[in-house]
Amino acid sequence: MLIEKYIGFTRELGHFPVDAELRLNARGDEAFPSDNTFINRLGGSKQQLISRIAKYCKDRVGYEDIIALCTPSSARHDDHIIKGPEPEVVVGFVYLMKSGRYYKIGRTNAAGRREYELAIQMPEKLTTVHTIRTDDPTGIEDYWHRRFADKRKNGEWFDLAAADVKAFKRRKFM
Repeated sequence: MLIEKYIGFTRELGHFPVDAELRLNARGDEAFPSDNTFINRLGGSKQQLISRIAKYCKDRVGYEDIIALCTPSSARHDDHIIKGPEPEVVVGFVYLMKSGRYYKIGRTNAAGRREYELAIQMPEKLTTVHTIRTDDPTGIEDYWHRRFADKRKNGEWFDLAAADVKAFKRRKFM
């Protein structure tokens, strides 16, 4: 059933869907599985999923169009060329927020939302000092946690000096 759903959507688009297209279709169609379902149940990567679809279609009549999409030699010269699995790029933010005399270093995919979520839990006013846009939020957050490890107070809260804050603010993207 999953392979048939994926094939049907591929036919609608004329190319294998990207993650965003799968997510949008799942939101608009309750009968369509979530984007993660295809990868989790049918293959660990996009290339494995395509390979499994090719095997499914191989001995069936009426799937020639899908088999053609699965074959690299049939790749067209546009942005739907099958090049193998592409790493998923996660764009997010590492933020520095201040409440009282302490600073919190954390990560999020929506900086404004995260400030709101934390602010409703804090007894003192919470302000965002700086955010760093990054394609590796987990790694960059870990870098700053290790860099200021000797100034850690509790969890992700730190007692930073002005020079520490200045060093963090120098980064716009990492």
